[in-house]
Amino acid sequence: MILCAGNNETFDFATPIGVGLVDSAMSLTRICLTEKPEFLLFVGSAGSYGEYAINDIIESKTAANIELGFLDKSAYTPIDNVVSAQTDDIKDVIVNCSNYITTSERAMEKFRSLGLGIENMEFFSIMRVAQLFGIPAGGVFCVTNYCDANAHRDFIANHGFAKVLLREHLKEKGVIRG
Repeated sequence: MILCAGNNETFDFATPIGVGLVDSAMSLTRICLTEKPEFLLFVGSAGSYGEYAINDIIESKTAANIELGFLDKSAYTPIDNVVSAQTDDIKDVIVNCSNYITTSERAMEKFRSLGLGIENMEFFSIMRVAQLFGIPAGGVFCVTNYCDANAHRDFIANHGFAKVLLREHLKEKGVIRG
């Protein structure tokens, strides 16, 4: 089953599950209880922490939920905040997820120094729900912006083309047709 966030990030080949960690987790849980998918593939946009360029396509099976408070040591979590379905020795790009978009170059650099590659609002929820239900899962992302002061402006400017690139990538991989 192919999933996407929704709102302005929809595809005719994907099921929208909601924007952010909470809506996507609730919606995907409902789907998994009723439809029991064999595989979950999330498709969406992402911001880069600096290693990846705008329009790069990133495939990943590893998500994290590292919040900004962790960077300045003003918060901690008792939960496991990294989920991975990666089974081989290939270094996976870690997709960091939050309900907030990073707009600080300093934070972007700190996230990158922690080994995080890109950020997307929903992927951690998808990976966590998939783990709970024992469903293999992964994600395909197109970078629309860097996580800096221009993040929103660049996302708006690049989002339409990113959706085209994602569709082409999935066609080339044989995941979708036409």
